[in-house]
Amino acid sequence: MTDPIVRTTAGDVRGRWRTDDAGNASAAFLGIPFAEPPVGELRFEAPVPHGAWLGVRDAGEMGATPQRRPYAAVTSIPEPSFPGDSTLNVNVFTPSPTVSADPLPVLVWIHGGGFIAGSPASPWYDGRAFNRDGVVTVTVSYRLGFDGFGWIPDAPSNRGVRDWLLALEWVRANVAAFGGDPDRVTIGGQSAGGGAVLHLLAMEQAQHLFHGVLAVSPSAPAVKAEVAERIARRMAALVGVEPTKAGFATVADEDLRDLFDRAATGEGGRLAQLRSLLAGSPSGPMLDGDLVPRPVAESIARGIGADKPLVLGATDEEFSGAIMSHRDTLRFLPARVVLGALGLRAGLRGAYIRANLDVRARGVAATAGRYVTDVVFRAPSLQIARNRADAPTWMYRFSWRSSVSGLAEHCLDVPFWFDCLAEASVQALAGPTPPQALATELHGRAVDFIASGEPGWPAWNEGTQIDRVFDATSLGATSVDESGGYAGAAPLLEA
Repeated sequence: MTDPIVRTTAGDVRGRWRTDDAGNASAAFLGIPFAEPPVGELRFEAPVPHGAWLGVRDAGEMGATPQRRPYAAVTSIPEPSFPGDSTLNVNVFTPSPTVSADPLPVLVWIHGGGFIAGSPASPWYDGRAFNRDGVVTVTVSYRLGFDGFGWIPDAPSNRGVRDWLLALEWVRANVAAFGGDPDRVTIGGQSAGGGAVLHLLAMEQAQHLFHGVLAVSPSAPAVKAEVAERIARRMAALVGVEPTKAGFATVADEDLRDLFDRAATGEGGRLAQLRSLLAGSPSGPMLDGDLVPRPVAESIARGIGADKPLVLGATDEEFSGAIMSHRDTLRFLPARVVLGALGLRAGLRGAYIRANLDVRARGVAATAGRYVTDVVFRAPSLQIARNRADAPTWMYRFSWRSSVSGLAEHCLDVPFWFDCLAEASVQALAGPTPPQALATELHGRAVDFIASGEPGWPAWNEGTQIDRVFDATSLGATSVDESGGYAGAAPLLEA
């Protein structure tokens, strides 16, 4: 079969046909640059659209990645790094690489990794299953860590956010040539990627670029400008440079991550660092008064993005693993004391425990783990749903527990959303026999949402508080939780 060639606004690209085990054909176009390499004079600048090229550019291999080496402490997802300067790329997976009178819906996926790590080149993000089900899939890269989000007084703020915007502009201008519909673009992401799509949902400048949002375990911290400035100045002092573009340009990009870690990580042991995380991540989009003028929840409360359908939710035990490893020690302590050590103020501890009696019955460590999960993921998602009022919003919970960890933990649901349980490293996280029926169900709901704007279960509102529960025993669109599955996180919104 002849390699497919597609004409983009910058020039022609040559992809590769693939066939899955069932004989479904799709084409992959990898490493297409949407911006000039962010190096040299462009290193700390806003992204510049990539110039035109002559001839046919080969798109058969993954492009260079902003991540220089995997950061295993951040994610359980296999996310490889590739060297090179041209790191701002898109990967396009399509069943029909041609302009069509009946174009297909599009998913644009933004990877996670705490805004400091991650890669669009993960085999888990391959769009093969979405292509099988009639969805064009695009994965995008963006600058990470200090290069993408650090405070530099004489550089544009939120450079990583500007990368998202330019990548979406590229999709709008080019996806029709790959068989996609630019008027049916859903942006999706997990963890920091989920936070990214929520930031875009809340951003006035981005509203014309997408039509729906799938926020999987979203973490959308609002880094205060003064915090970002303090970290940047400390970084500069550690290496003896001025906190400017010229000063930071003398620091190799592969060294900036370690420097950022030294400047941003709180002192003390594991508990102190965890409590620091709960108080607010130092990584991610900064409140700059421009692209990000206010926290996401506040912008959503003002009605921004209210016309866009939104699916959001979390796993039941996102970050519980960090606590459960200390269960033997914690079982001797009162739950109120442990919650206080994690930062929950005294007046809310009793209410929180009463709202989570089912979790409390599993022990102190389980209660503390749920609290960490609620602070970082579940309570913010509940706040987003509340702030959207009558805007079309669907909530879910991923409750299936891995046979490896015994938890419905962070990242576990990603291979179910992408229906790729046979991919590398899935068994290490999920166990040897993850339920394919659950992947079929979860992936199918995602396809329905991308194609129609509705995922197939009742929408959430303050009156009903219905959420969809995904586990191995509650399959089918009618399997919903009408008791308010996020009610356990509600006391934290009073803090």
